[in-house]
Amino acid sequence: MTVRIGILGYGNLGKGVELAIRQNDDMELAAVYTRRDPATVKIATEGVAVRTVADLDTGNEPIDVLIICGGSATDLPEQTPKYAALYNVVDSFDTHARIPEHFANVNAAATGANNVALISCGWDPGLFSLNRLFGNCFIPEGKDYTFWGKGISQGHSDALRRIPGVADAKQYTIPVPEALEAARSGQNPELTTRQKHTRECWVVLEEGADPEAIREQIVTMPNYFDEYDVTVNFISQEELDRDHAAMPHGGFVLRSGQMASGDTSVIEYSLKLDSNPNFTSSVLVSYARAVARLAAEGSTGAKTVFDIAPAYLSPFDGDYLRAHML
Repeated sequence: MTVRIGILGYGNLGKGVELAIRQNDDMELAAVYTRRDPATVKIATEGVAVRTVADLDTGNEPIDVLIICGGSATDLPEQTPKYAALYNVVDSFDTHARIPEHFANVNAAATGANNVALISCGWDPGLFSLNRLFGNCFIPEGKDYTFWGKGISQGHSDALRRIPGVADAKQYTIPVPEALEAARSGQNPELTTRQKHTRECWVVLEEGADPEAIREQIVTMPNYFDEYDVTVNFISQEELDRDHAAMPHGGFVLRSGQMASGDTSVIEYSLKLDSNPNFTSSVLVSYARAVARLAAEGSTGAKTVFDIAPAYLSPFDGDYLRAHML
């Protein structure tokens, strides 16, 4: 089964999805869809059309799964329900506090159209979510700890760029070292959101923008910055391009607690990524394979990573997985 993938949006994440598709022999990039003039979008895969969102809106595009690469803060709450009513879709919606609301909206659209829609796919939410679930199952009495970084958050950087007066921006999430070591100790410390991370923003202003007004908008932004100690640095576009062009990220998920016998166990899962969008793209593409398989089996509605068996992600069949990976 060759899975025909469409990509909506061609920023860093869309480019990463294209490259990830090319690493998988059972995948085919069918088309890239853009709000821009298609003639201005240059993709790496020869012979693949760059088409308009209007083409996608017909509901007649020859794709098995649409991977939506919009910004989580504003684009995905609108785009994912809209396109889940037309195609099987995958998104990377990462505003944790709004996931239940987003799931409900997408589920209504996908179920009504007999499509499959996977939301909040990536590494957090996504792979980290799975490891939090595993930890709670295997250590029923304990505490969860999630640390991100040091690295650039795509969602938080996008939220900065949406502020009027901001020309460009990058945001680094930085774990507090003492908090990370306390979580690893197995002593189950009580740590507030502010104690676990700091956020560092590097912002390029549009001409005439008020830096103090923008700083206030950043540090008070709900769900993104208001619960953290935040440093806001205003720099030139040249400095941003020179010093903050890379997209590293990563983090840690820990669960620690006591077993029924009274002894202590700690589970830790970590990622260290040179490129946040490229790794996230690879996760999205693997889950697109799973969505195509679920749709072929007649499944419908919204899903999360909790609902999908790991075997659905792999290009290998069950015999191979049992012989080589079990």
